[in-house]
Amino acid sequence: MAQSVSGGPDHSTSKRSVTAWALWDVGSSCYDAVMTTFIFTVYLTSVYFGDPAHTSQMLSYGMTAAGVLIALLAPVTGQRADRSGRNIFWLGVNTLILVALTVLCFFVYPSPQYLWLGVGLISVAAIFNEFAVVNYNAVLPRVSTPANIGKISGIGWSAGYFGGIVALGLVLLLFIGFGESVPALLNLPTDDALNIRAIALFVAAWVLVFCTPVLVRMRNRNEFLPSVLPVRERRSLERGMARFTPSRRGSLVESYRELWRTVVRLRRTQPQTLKFLVASAVFRDGLVGIYTFGGILAAGSFGFTTTDVLLFGIAANAVAGVGAIVGGYLDDYLGPKMLILLSLGAIMLSSIPLFMAPSGQMFWVCGLLLCMFIGPAQSASRTFLARIADPGTEGELFGLYSTTGRATSFLAPLFFGVFVTLYGQQIWGMLGIMLVVALGLALTIPLQAPSATRSRKARRLRKKIEKQRAQQNYRAPFES
Repeated sequence: MAQSVSGGPDHSTSKRSVTAWALWDVGSSCYDAVMTTFIFTVYLTSVYFGDPAHTSQMLSYGMTAAGVLIALLAPVTGQRADRSGRNIFWLGVNTLILVALTVLCFFVYPSPQYLWLGVGLISVAAIFNEFAVVNYNAVLPRVSTPANIGKISGIGWSAGYFGGIVALGLVLLLFIGFGESVPALLNLPTDDALNIRAIALFVAAWVLVFCTPVLVRMRNRNEFLPSVLPVRERRSLERGMARFTPSRRGSLVESYRELWRTVVRLRRTQPQTLKFLVASAVFRDGLVGIYTFGGILAAGSFGFTTTDVLLFGIAANAVAGVGAIVGGYLDDYLGPKMLILLSLGAIMLSSIPLFMAPSGQMFWVCGLLLCMFIGPAQSASRTFLARIADPGTEGELFGLYSTTGRATSFLAPLFFGVFVTLYGQQIWGMLGIMLVVALGLALTIPLQAPSATRSRKARRLRKKIEKQRAQQNYRAPFES
């Protein structure tokens, strides 16, 4: 077994570490699916809190403010976590704050006077959730090798999709039910929306349970560097960590100066990284737009009921999860760039029949095909950045990854609205989203693929690492 820098055994890429890392996505996805997509935000914008138009506007303002703060702070928080070498610690801090804010949502009673409390809690929770995602993504290179990083990233994405499915199913069974004929199993009273508010406690417990394993498993492994790491990557690590010498640690203002120096440095020495951040921000916004407006199109253009929309959402997550797993394996053989190009191209082709023969059945077919390729594109986007990041700088780069994503988050809604206005029918808004995807595809084509993604080189590196680990395993009894 390989040794860490401190001399202990290297468990960073073991199956248990990978499982613990992926379980965090299971916990986080429950919050995303239940609190921000299907349940709590719908509750906040309901007639309980006043005119739905007013409540939706207030929620929009809150989430917009959260998005601005994320864009400003995400790269700095990632950078400071890199600087301290404590990404796992800050992952735990941000996750626990998210859990606490989710618990407080239980006290958002169905009354207009509680609207701002609910909007404030959900908006601040969105900030800390994004900070946690930055730290979580930065851990990916530490639980994988260049030979299997695509597979492990895909496992993480798929775990999140399936976690969301299970969480939504349990919420339906325990708290919501299927109408008067099939009540919820817990049969909580609906007075003061107790059954809805109790969901917040369920989500908080779910997040805490599934996010804890990675914090425990990796708590003492924040600065892992297996002794078998190739010389090139060791030198890369030294270059990355040299940026965070004690003399360069300072205030928040100094962190922003360091961030600016990083952007200038990337533009001068790693322009491909900077270009990828821009390209990925564009196509990721298109992918998010497909999910965001998919339910709206299903109900508004194809007559789906609320139950139909929810069933489609569960099926879509299942298909996306399977796609992420398959895409993860393909990532290690084709490379993330090729997988991104193939996925985005397939997404665009899958949408064409929906315009030629629009119907409910066609929406099911095309919608599930779209979701099948969304998972691989999202996973490969993360591995692309992880592969080109200097060790020790992952948190800062994933912070920039979040910031650029927020900076372009207006594209899909804007193009959707423009095309609906131009053609007078809701379905044509999907064409606007496909144009955003096409723009991201065009920006990705000129990028140079990370060299570590070439399958032949990846297999050679994997065999080298496994051979050296086996040799250290053989020597260990005699050394002890």
